[in-house]
Amino acid sequence: MKLASLKDGRDGRLVVVDRNLQRAVEVPDIAKTMQQALDNWEAMRPALEQVAARIDGHPGAFDLDTAKLAAPLPRAYQWVDGSAYVNHVELVRKARGAEMPQNFWTDPLMYQGCSDGMLGCNDDVPIESEDWGIDFEAELAVITDDTPMGVSEQGAAAHIKLITLVNDVSLRMLIPGELGKGFGFLQSKPATSFAPVVCTLDELGDAWRDGRVHLPLCTDYNGERFGAPEAGPDMTFSFPRLVSHAAKSRHLCAGTIVGSGTVSNEDRSRGSSCLAERRMLEIIEHGAAKTPFMRFGDRVRIEMKDKDGVSIFGAIDQTIVRYEPQS
Repeated sequence: MKLASLKDGRDGRLVVVDRNLQRAVEVPDIAKTMQQALDNWEAMRPALEQVAARIDGHPGAFDLDTAKLAAPLPRAYQWVDGSAYVNHVELVRKARGAEMPQNFWTDPLMYQGCSDGMLGCNDDVPIESEDWGIDFEAELAVITDDTPMGVSEQGAAAHIKLITLVNDVSLRMLIPGELGKGFGFLQSKPATSFAPVVCTLDELGDAWRDGRVHLPLCTDYNGERFGAPEAGPDMTFSFPRLVSHAAKSRHLCAGTIVGSGTVSNEDRSRGSSCLAERRMLEIIEHGAAKTPFMRFGDRVRIEMKDKDGVSIFGAIDQTIVRYEPQS
């Protein structure tokens, strides 16, 4: 089953989407918003699945326009992002001559991001200055139902209900100053962007196994292929492990979004999922980075297709635009 949110107010209007991402149906008699559906997931899922099974003949079906979609959860109760591809972390540290603590391979890295205003798949990304080092980050993310504190990795798997794609925009030039204070990200992480739809795990078929997605995540930058790393093989920590980590000392409420971090492979021939990784590879090989960060007007497209070449979540397709602060 595939779901999305039409732009409408702060929380959007829930729609059920067909597998080809062409048609959709509003379901206000079941749930008005994505959050409402997640709050009562086990009770509402059967009714939503019944709609999904008959979209083609549904009298309320309409053509889907992704430009009219908000983020699946336009504002979320919680957004936490891991760094499950530890080879990516190791590469970044190597480029600046820093040793990586051994526990990075055994204990996930994770930060808590701002989630009061998520961007839709075709929304422009407003940034005040190019000097802030604008970068895209292509990721996957799962969404949970109510998840108990202290849940095991095995138990956490049962609480993963939906999955989607993320563009976790970073402002690289602001990060060192923030991390230097020892208190984490804030200004260096602007609004996060999401794919048009979220899917139940069964939509992935045998590509979902071991708590990972075994398909390439494709990123095009200004119309050219930038990378297509495989999302499964080098994911050190599975999604259930990330959910369990996030829930160690707190309950996770329904609608919690847990990100994978930048998808990365040890096989560098498949390209990268962010500019920073390519720049780090250039530093290691040439002694200096050659690839600039994003500028106003630059465009990024992030998409994942199944083994038959069909888009699973639809594409994040966005342009960086200048933001003029208001007095």
